Amino acid sequence: MSLIRDTYLRFQLLAREIGKFGVVGIVGAIVQFGLQNALYGRTGTTASVVIATCIATSATFLGNRYWAFEHRKTANVGRETALFFFFNLVGMLIQAAFVDAGHYWLHDTGRLSYNLATVVGVVFATLFRLFCYRRFVFNLAPAAPGEAPGEAPAVKIPELAGAPYSS
Repeated sequence: MSLIRDTYLRFQLLAREIGKFGVVGIVGAIVQFGLQNALYGRTGTTASVVIATCIATSATFLGNRYWAFEHRKTANVGRETALFFFFNLVGMLIQAAFVDAGHYWLHDTGRLSYNLATVVGVVFATLFRLFCYRRFVFNLAPAAPGEAPGEAPAVKIPELAGAPYSS
């Protein structure tokens, strides 16, 4: 019975994290696409991606740290911040690679292809970021004696603390 309960709680936590991460990501994408399209034609294609992503990253850091992964944040804000921005830099390079491939390799310079390449880049970069945020940035505290490594006990998760079957 404990295995079923633990699996359910772990899945419930993952679903909540992905949902909140998605909401924060949508807000970040709106900021990014708005700025990116406003800068399109005024700066180079890569520069517009870089500028827009840097500004959107600042907004998504706050949303992810204080809402999506609030139960995972640690006292070491400097470490989280540095890793968050590092992995966002890598994600930005993934996005820019798709935009640049469409623009420079395929010679497709229209605004529609620019936005489609950005969408594809955002999808791949988002999958990369979700994995890195959960694994490296907002990772759970080390396991206490008697717990499996990487698992969060139900009592440490505020949203599940009052739920039935929590210990």
